[in-house]
Amino acid sequence: MDLDKNKITSFGDALYDAMSSRTTIEPLTEQEPDITIEDAYQVSLRMLERRLGAGETMIGKKIGVTSKVVMDMLNVRQPDFGFLTDTMVYGNSAEIPASTALIQPKAEGEIAFVLKQDLGGPGVTNADVIAATDFVIPCFEIVDSRIRDWEIKIQDTIADNASCGAIVLGDAAASPLDLDLATCGIVVTLNGEIISTGAGAAAMGSPVNAVAWLANTLGAHGMELRAGEIILSGSLVPLQGIKAGDSMHMEIGGIGQAAVRFT
Repeated sequence: MDLDKNKITSFGDALYDAMSSRTTIEPLTEQEPDITIEDAYQVSLRMLERRLGAGETMIGKKIGVTSKVVMDMLNVRQPDFGFLTDTMVYGNSAEIPASTALIQPKAEGEIAFVLKQDLGGPGVTNADVIAATDFVIPCFEIVDSRIRDWEIKIQDTIADNASCGAIVLGDAAASPLDLDLATCGIVVTLNGEIISTGAGAAAMGSPVNAVAWLANTLGAHGMELRAGEIILSGSLVPLQGIKAGDSMHMEIGGIGQAAVRFT
């Protein structure tokens, strides 16, 4: 049975309050075992409503759980999506106050798409994605969970805005027309040591596949990707837990570099 509107509002408010106070809540799937994926998206929209009501601006969307390694790590078996707001965005080589702004953060490297045209499903193809993309840039996504100890099922992470915390955008930009995004290699270092490598194919076979999936999935929810938005296409490497004092760097072949330090 679908959750009633009051329960959806209550869960969305609880997640927003947890984010604001840097606390965690019990998994929604424990509090409400019958919660559906559609319910969870409605909770996520309530959380977004609270953020926008507090003065934040939506500037993009993210795809989550696109790689097998992340699916295995989080024990979920399908992609999801969430929303990006202006307060989440940091520039290259930024310092992120993890100890005061985040709860239980992990970092991952991915390719971000910046759109020059709207994309609305159904029927969006990979060619449509390439045509609508202004440029791609290297990006760290700092995922964070408002759910206790990352004990999440797919409904929990969806409700919690796909576990998004912050993003760090690199300075470099490249045209997707000049790249094979499935074969772009990525190298990620933590405190100067290589911790992971990967390739674009980790994200649903290609980051372009992931963006097409998002456009078509959003179309089924009456939403679309908008010109000017930043679209995160999914992690190419395993999640890495981070703490204050850590520094991370990544390089994506043919695109460029990004760096971040946590305080």
